[in-house]
Amino acid sequence: MRFTQHPSNNFVLAAPPGVPIEECGALPVTRLKYSNGVNSFLSFWQPTAEQLALLNAGHPVVLEVQGTLHPPVLVAVAGDGTFQGLGHGL
Repeated sequence: MRFTQHPSNNFVLAAPPGVPIEECGALPVTRLKYSNGVNSFLSFWQPTAEQLALLNAGHPVVLEVQGTLHPPVLVAVAGDGTFQGLGHGL
């Protein structure tokens, strides 16, 4: 999947220290803080035509988190009504 720009994006995450920009490009994100004080980042991803065909055929989405702990994450489809985090029509 390719990351994509979203109208809510308000920040760009750079490649981690020591990782060349060619290996890990800058990622546009939306930084937010929920009313309970929890900070969050949103990034938006668009499947290629080939990936969309695989998804439509029932193949799952894979989320890889590197490290030894799995942070709280959410995988949703923007605009399908299931994601209410920002409360303004994502």
